[in-house]
Amino acid sequence: MAHIINLTTRSDKRGNLTVIEKEIPFAIKRIFYIYGVDDSERGGHRHKETVQAAICIHGSCIVSNNNGKVKEDFLLDHPNKCLILEREDYHTMHHFTPDAVLLVLASTPFDAADYIYEPYHD
Repeated sequence: MAHIINLTTRSDKRGNLTVIEKEIPFAIKRIFYIYGVDDSERGGHRHKETVQAAICIHGSCIVSNNNGKVKEDFLLDHPNKCLILEREDYHTMHHFTPDAVLLVLASTPFDAADYIYEPYHD
């Protein structure tokens, strides 16, 4: 089930430093980011194998999630808020602010055969 983890952030008068590598619960095999999104919806899939971590490092967006049992919306609006998406989590990303940059860390390299585009039926 999708869930939020708070990334360790160290702050002082010089600014903030957020650490990722020891807090993500999987080995990172792929990194990508999404930005410049209009009013479109992104995502619309789940995975056979891949687990993901989504961090909106600038601006904000909403991730709507359905794991086949529970539907939930997550507001990603701070760079230390990380959403873990399990492979069964059918997710869409939407309501991006114009300045939003959504960083995604994945447990596997890209493989088109890993994607399941069929949503869960209610």
